Amino acid sequence: MNKVSGLAMYHTVEVDGLNIFYREAGAKDNPTILLLHGFPTSSHMYRNLIPLLADRYHLIAPDLPGFGFSDAPKREQFEYTFDRLAETIERFTQVVGLSRYAIYVFDYGAPIGFRLAIAHPERITALISQNGNAYEEGLSEGWNPIQRYWQNPTPENRSALRSILQNDMIKFQYVHGVDNISLIAPESYTLDRALLDRPGNNEIQLDLFLDYQNNIALYPKFQEYFRTHRPPTLTVWGKNDSFFLPSGAEAFKHDNPNAEVCFYNTGHFALETHAQEIATDIKNFLDRHKGLLD
Repeated sequence: MNKVSGLAMYHTVEVDGLNIFYREAGAKDNPTILLLHGFPTSSHMYRNLIPLLADRYHLIAPDLPGFGFSDAPKREQFEYTFDRLAETIERFTQVVGLSRYAIYVFDYGAPIGFRLAIAHPERITALISQNGNAYEEGLSEGWNPIQRYWQNPTPENRSALRSILQNDMIKFQYVHGVDNISLIAPESYTLDRALLDRPGNNEIQLDLFLDYQNNIALYPKFQEYFRTHRPPTLTVWGKNDSFFLPSGAEAFKHDNPNAEVCFYNTGHFALETHAQEIATDIKNFLDRHKGLLD
């Protein structure tokens, strides 16, 4: 482990028969942060943040099954639900030896990380949510086509969602709401596209679109966890996100009045343009709660 430069190392570990890829940096005796990515990306989204935090923290960023460089088993062999993804990531934490850790959650990573938290609140030292929603007021109109599929899961409504998987929509998630799109590295959405193009992956993503409704159903349980356990909470939010509204960030204060909220003038993938600012805010936040991280 390179303790000075913060360079990530790249590993693959077997978890219940699946090969799970992950990035790791920082000294293992430092407080750990588990970084959970979202759709349509992978741990690659954390490539700029990891070296900015590795001088103080131990960073672990896995790729979810079906994403990035982790295995993408066929749908007949693996049930692509958020419950199953969370079970796999919980087992992953056990395999790599994590017992207490902060979680940084983004997009799909939020309902996965929150499941870990409600199952084992004693393991969670802090919560950092970057456009990771847990409140209905945070859902924008961009969810309307997916909500129609929830209400009426017909082949026609499923097929209508295939447009979300097309090249222009993948790129849209990176560039929408960004003042200077020349800051967006093209390898980001290009890598996402290449890995989504694995055989059968479109159907995997459509299964997850359908199952996302079960995350909404769990919002009250997530909120009860925030209210009851009051983990140190920081939201770092691209305020121009077309999927998760700023009100979703502010809503964490409903259940945890001590939650801290930071907004940035950017879109969904805030780390693409504001990694340095977000890293600074994370360090300041965690410094204020240093005694709870060990």
